[in-house]
Amino acid sequence: MATVPHLDLRRARDASGRLQLARELADALHRFGFATVSGHGIDPALVRRAYTLFEAFFALPEREKAESGGVPGGARGFTAFGVEHARDCPVPDLKEFFHVGRDGAARFGAPENLWPTRLPGLERVALALFRALEGVSLELLGLLGEAHGLPAKALAECARGGNHVLRALHYPPVRDGADGGALRAAPHEDINLITLLCEATDAGLEIQHDGQWVPVAAGPGRIVVDAGDMLTRLTNGHFPATTHRVVQPAEAAGRHRYSLPFFCHPRPETDLSALPAFVPEGEAPRFPPTTAGAFLAERLREIGLEA
Repeated sequence: MATVPHLDLRRARDASGRLQLARELADALHRFGFATVSGHGIDPALVRRAYTLFEAFFALPEREKAESGGVPGGARGFTAFGVEHARDCPVPDLKEFFHVGRDGAARFGAPENLWPTRLPGLERVALALFRALEGVSLELLGLLGEAHGLPAKALAECARGGNHVLRALHYPPVRDGADGGALRAAPHEDINLITLLCEATDAGLEIQHDGQWVPVAAGPGRIVVDAGDMLTRLTNGHFPATTHRVVQPAEAAGRHRYSLPFFCHPRPETDLSALPAFVPEGEAPRFPPTTAGAFLAERLREIGLEA
């Protein structure tokens, strides 16, 4: 069975190895749409603390969790079970989640964050992790641009100051005979540029590759990276937004699962038309023109999270 490639980002600190690393990252995302990385510089203690605090949040009574929600489309704060579903799938996923955005995002027309009063330390830790993951996202986008000889920051620049989202997910144990064959997360593709997933607390992430479902594991200190639909459009399909899902494998039966994906978005006004470097001479781009803001709004409607 194929294995998702792993890369050590510390090689990017060495000028002699940077371009080779960039090419290996680009090759992994081209072939799989996924990779795992280490050497990213994020403090493991920060990730562990974030998990501990979000686990405590999801253990709160429903009424208290709901006090940190209610933002249209679940853009910030808490979203309960039974709301989000995969595109073209009418059955809701078996999950609840909490969204964190950029601090002070109201200046850009985005909702402000909501925080539970019972967990005063959550805000500081979540925002620190948000900023750390934003930095790694920009570094990875920069490497992808370098691998294809694009102008400096060609891919990273559109994401600088973007409306990124850190999502904390709780998947409870799946009972036998879940309604409608629901999964923890039904097969789907991510909407954004790239996603960074801090090591989850249990197995279950799988990607579709060569007609098979391939497990993706990220041990302590590793981050899963995957390409989203917006990167696919910008690169004319060169980096595919690979279909993936979250299941409950037999060895994880009866256990709760938590994960912390960071969705890196371009600024809403970004033109998602394919970059010329990815369009063969004499051919038309594969996707019609649109902006990041319009594309995001369309996809959120399709998964039940329209504002």
